[in-house]
Amino acid sequence: MICKLRYGNTNTFFIQGIGGGLLVDTDFAGTLPAFYRAIKEHNIKSSDISYVLATHYHPDHIGLISELIKQGVQLILINTQISHIHFADKIFRKDKRLKYETINTDNSITINSKDSRKFLKNIGIAGEIISTPSHSEDSISLILDSKVCFVGDLEPIEYIDAYDNNIRLKSDWKHVMSYNPKIIYYAHANEKYFNLIK
Repeated sequence: MICKLRYGNTNTFFIQGIGGGLLVDTDFAGTLPAFYRAIKEHNIKSSDISYVLATHYHPDHIGLISELIKQGVQLILINTQISHIHFADKIFRKDKRLKYETINTDNSITINSKDSRKFLKNIGIAGEIISTPSHSEDSISLILDSKVCFVGDLEPIEYIDAYDNNIRLKSDWKHVMSYNPKIIYYAHANEKYFNLIK
């Protein structure tokens, strides 16, 4: 089961695995009440969420992670993201009304992309996590074996030629497209469907 949750400016996604539910991204800090309303609309209980994965550590993707961790959700941290995890701290500090708490990684699960398939299999999700660093060095994409892909803020594929010096972007899309996706889910755009010709 995959649910698209929209309760702010960022599309977030809930994927139900046999061994736990995975939330991909959150929205900005201060959106927790809206988040609860969104999961209720999809008949998801907060206890269904076992893990949270950020496609990257910009403020509009990680604003609720600290609050979810306090509720027992485990953070999945990819090794290439470690040095970026506090990127948004200074941004959130500028607005005291948000009451943002910096992310505590004490109980997080840190894995390499190459080990992601084994980890995901253990929670009943078939797929892998790949590095797609053209948006930011810590950006990752989740690629499911069902050919559903979650690419966060990766620039939409149809815009590649609009960018100069787009070698990294082309490389990321070459990597993603090598999985022959049928659906691409973006954080800030509508999903894109592909016709698979066999």
